[in-house]
Amino acid sequence: MDDQNKNLILATALSFIVILVWFVLFPPPEPEPRVDQTASVSSSVDENGVATVPQAAGTTIDTEAPQAETREDALAAAPRVAIDTPRLTGSVSVLGGRIDDLSLKDYRTELSPDAPIVTMLSPVDGPHAYYALYGWAAGAGLTADLVPGPNTVWTVTSGETLTPENPVTLSWNNGTGLTFTRQISVDDDYMFDITQEVQNTGGETVSLAPYGIIARHGEPEDLKNFFILHEGAVAMADGELFETDYDDFETAADHETTNVTGNGWTGFTDHYWMTTLIPQPGSPFEFSTFHDTARDIYQTTTKLQTVTLAAGETASFTTQLFAGAKEWEAVRDYQRNGIEGFIDSIDWGWFFFLTKPIFWLLHELNILIGNMGWSIIALTLIIKAVLFPLAYKSYVSMAKMKELQPQMEALKERAGDDRQKLQQGMMELYKKEKVNPAAGCLPILLQIPIFFSLYKVIFVTIELRHAPWLGPFQDLSAPDPTSILNLFGLLGNASPEPGSIMALVFIGILPLLLGISMWLQQKLNPAPTDPTQKMVFAWLPWVFMFMLGGFASGLVIYWIANNTITFIQQYSIMRSQGYKPDVFGNIRGSFNRKADAATKPKTGGKDKS
Repeated sequence: MDDQNKNLILATALSFIVILVWFVLFPPPEPEPRVDQTASVSSSVDENGVATVPQAAGTTIDTEAPQAETREDALAAAPRVAIDTPRLTGSVSVLGGRIDDLSLKDYRTELSPDAPIVTMLSPVDGPHAYYALYGWAAGAGLTADLVPGPNTVWTVTSGETLTPENPVTLSWNNGTGLTFTRQISVDDDYMFDITQEVQNTGGETVSLAPYGIIARHGEPEDLKNFFILHEGAVAMADGELFETDYDDFETAADHETTNVTGNGWTGFTDHYWMTTLIPQPGSPFEFSTFHDTARDIYQTTTKLQTVTLAAGETASFTTQLFAGAKEWEAVRDYQRNGIEGFIDSIDWGWFFFLTKPIFWLLHELNILIGNMGWSIIALTLIIKAVLFPLAYKSYVSMAKMKELQPQMEALKERAGDDRQKLQQGMMELYKKEKVNPAAGCLPILLQIPIFFSLYKVIFVTIELRHAPWLGPFQDLSAPDPTSILNLFGLLGNASPEPGSIMALVFIGILPLLLGISMWLQQKLNPAPTDPTQKMVFAWLPWVFMFMLGGFASGLVIYWIANNTITFIQQYSIMRSQGYKPDVFGNIRGSFNRKADAATKPKTGGKDKS
């Protein structure tokens, strides 16, 4: 086996093994049906079955909510203040002052324009409850019923609808000299500002601490449980990122509290959406994340430092709540405005040093071009241009290896069965001619981390969700929607369901083009003379074709573009070195096994033109 074919087989086999292991070990699972959860906000249950939320040391807030059969019934159970912004719609419940009804105007659950918009938050006593709750934890001089909590009925003192121009103010008097107000404002995107104020008009000194809670009843309905994606709790504490999967949550009884001295935030992250509690930067606070297993409630909390309030004094604290899509521009701008590490709420993965710049470049190209599919192709061109110096050396080395073929054949004849003598002779020949036989592997090996980084970008970033290219390719984060079964959409019948066996067998046009592009790339070189090598090379493009058929179409577009550019580069460089690859001759040879068996395959030769 000559070294050129050894290198090509090694590099191709490594790529194949990595993708095969990834495909087998970490296939995207089918979404599992979820049971409606209707438990109330809690971290433990007392002997009477009433849920409790621990706040300050030695204090609790009790809440018990009835069960509603539908989300609409739950929304109607308490008076509400509407939320209406350019990108959000929903309402705030005056019962507890919860932000528990929120939907995203710009995103739909499916690609169809008639699909419902995405629901972010839902009320406590309805199915799949998910909400943000603010309040005060009672300290010295107070009991839980004298501070606002989950069951407090607030009075709307200003604002009928929460908009970016019009905040809403709620108030509550505890009847013993403490007046609480809460002003809620919202920007044009996904950030709420919550200002909690307490005024002591009584005669006693009291202590209390403001807190925030995000509670989620049960796991998300569309939980992916996929290795490449983190879903669950996410937090930043003084520059350190914390990620907790749902099956790794500590219990309410055993959880620990993390103290943050500077900047930080905590919340829940889904595939594309996130809710986050953000105390004012520079304000010390503590946060905790836990799972109430008895009620199946996942919860993350923040509690600011306890304030002591003498008679006549007032205290005010402002925190923020992010609730929306993890759009790169929005998250980046919030980080620039002081939320430390907020861009890392997007799951960039182990190759973050590649995924971040790759996404940034893809995003900028999309702004310039206006089409994510063409932007992926443009990104491929740029990546290939950056790697071109290395590719050039590699292909020049491969051309020189072809030039040495007659001398290598002569060495084999002289060495006979003495493999040590053959290897020594080859090493001397490589050294004399200044040829590196391993150079051909490097460009292919470098594609592996780039491939996985782009896969990560396409899978986790919302900018690729429902991003169109052309024709039937209207969602580059989804597999190719076409199929051989319906002649790639020419027939009226629908394509097989993505992820099914039928979809795996009856692939779409993009995987087919991928296989063809890999096959043509092979034809730049003659088929190996060794029968085993020849069989491996013959099957490899079509194995890759079926394996990648279920991958995101955006990733397959990248690979097709990469193969096409590689073909052009390699052909041009080989021509520049005086050799003309006999592409058509090699193609004809692959369809003529008898001729291959009877004659020596064409190897190309010096370009006489």
